[in-house]
Amino acid sequence: MTIPNQLSSVCLICAGSALAACGGERSSAGSSGGNAGAAENTTVGKGGAISAGGSNAFGGAGLSNPSGEAGVSSGGPAASGGASANGGSGAGGGGAGRANISGGSGNSGGAGTVASTTSGCGSANTTSACGSKGTTCSLSINGTDRKYYVQLPSNYNAATPYRLVFQFHPWGGSADQALTMYRLNSGLADSIFVTPQGLDAGSNGAGWANTDGQDIAFTKAMLADVKGKYCVDTARIFSVGFSYGGMMSFALGCEMSDTFRAIAPMSGALYSAPGCKGTGPHVAMWGSHGLSDTVVPIANGRAARDKILQENHCGTTTTPVEPSPCVKYEGCDPGYDVTWCEWDGPHGIPSFGSSAITAFFKQF
Repeated sequence: MTIPNQLSSVCLICAGSALAACGGERSSAGSSGGNAGAAENTTVGKGGAISAGGSNAFGGAGLSNPSGEAGVSSGGPAASGGASANGGSGAGGGGAGRANISGGSGNSGGAGTVASTTSGCGSANTTSACGSKGTTCSLSINGTDRKYYVQLPSNYNAATPYRLVFQFHPWGGSADQALTMYRLNSGLADSIFVTPQGLDAGSNGAGWANTDGQDIAFTKAMLADVKGKYCVDTARIFSVGFSYGGMMSFALGCEMSDTFRAIAPMSGALYSAPGCKGTGPHVAMWGSHGLSDTVVPIANGRAARDKILQENHCGTTTTPVEPSPCVKYEGCDPGYDVTWCEWDGPHGIPSFGSSAITAFFKQF
C-alpha cells in the first residue's frame, strides 16, 4: 500500500506518548513534563514534551513523566441508559440482553446475541505467555515474524467465555505503548486484550499499512491462536485504535465485519483499507475525530464513518448522546448502532474517549 501524502511527512504519534499531538513543534530531547497546550489532554514526546503553541500541540499541565507514559484525561459520563439485568431492557430504550451474560446497557439497541464459545474453553491454559510488558508472543505470517501481547483477566476462568478486545497503536507507536494508552483495562476488566506490534510503515516507524492484506492476515492468525488457547465469546470481539490504529480498526470493520462486533476508531480513515469491502454482517461503531485535525483531515474521517453508516443502513438524522458532543445515528439496523463524536480539538484522543468506549463496548 502507498502511504497517503498527508501522512508521509508528519508523524501520527511520538513513540512513548499516551496521547499524540502531531504537527506541533517538539521541544529538545530530554525535557519532561507537559507544557500547556490548546486543549485538555497531556502529551509526552519521544524523549521530551510536545511544546505549546504548535498547530496540533495539545497538552495541559501535569500527568506526564520522563518515561513517556502520559495519563489519559478522565472522561465524561458514560453512555446514558441503565444496565439491563439478565436480558431485561434497560432505561433509555435498550434492546434485549445477551444470553449467558449480563444484559447490555440501556443505550444499546436491537436484540442481543447468544454467546458462542471457542475450543479454548476448558483448556488447561490459564495464564498467558505474553501477558506482561516486554514479553511478547510471535507468529510467522508469510515469512514475517509478528509480535503481540495477550492479557487475560486477573480472575480468568477457562470455563467462562470472555469479551476480546484488540488494541492497535498509532504510527510510530508500539504494542508496549498501546497496552495502557487507551485505558480500557479497568473498565473492561472481564476481557481478554490482544495488543499487536505493527510493521515499519515509512519514515515515522511502525504502523498498519496493511500492504497486500498483511495486517488483516496477522489479525486472523492472532485471533485463531487466542481462540484455540483461551475461552473467547466470539460474539463479542472488538477493536480500538487511534490514528493509524484507528485506520486499522476501520479496516477490520470493513474486511472482518463477520468477526468483529464493534470498533472504536479515533482520528481514523480508510488508509488501511481503501476499498472497504464488506464481508457480510455489519459492525457497530463508536468513532471520534478532532475538528481541527491537520494530520488526518476530518473529511477523511467522515468518509470512513459514512462507509459504516452505509453498510448499517443508517439514516442521516442524529440524536445527541452522552458524552457531549457525541451523536447517535437513527435508523441503523437493529444492534448496529453508530455513535460519532466530533470534538473541539486537534489530532488526538478526546478526554472522554476511554469512558465512552468502555460504555459502548459493554452494551454488547
